[in-house]
Amino acid sequence: MHLAYPAVLSALLFCTGLYGVLARRNAILVLMSVELMLNAVNLNLVAFDVWLSRTAEETLHSGQALTLFTIAIAAAEIGIGLAIVLAVHRNRGTADIDKLRDTAERHDPDGDDHDALTAEQSDEAEKAEATA
Repeated sequence: MHLAYPAVLSALLFCTGLYGVLARRNAILVLMSVELMLNAVNLNLVAFDVWLSRTAEETLHSGQALTLFTIAIAAAEIGIGLAIVLAVHRNRGTADIDKLRDTAERHDPDGDDHDALTAEQSDEAEKAEATA
């Protein structure tokens, strides 16, 4: 088999994963897209390892060893990432990246947001007392 076939397949997988990272709004789908990109890298590592082992007299299989390390790192990354996404979903009620970014950027950089927040809370408390 030629080296071009797995290289083209790997490029297509990587581009699909890159599109998923850039276009998706759900954090779980973004993690899946990152995993797809890592699998494209793994395919390249193994394909080039096989191609180089045919041309070299000594076969070290370093591409396959790097693939095992990449798989281990990807498994740890997806485990921690999924735990973070689930914790955020429990606290905020959504896994939408844009909504999470909006809640993180809601604070005023001048530092006046604390005073405005307490004013809003006091207004809500006054309304609650008035209705009670």
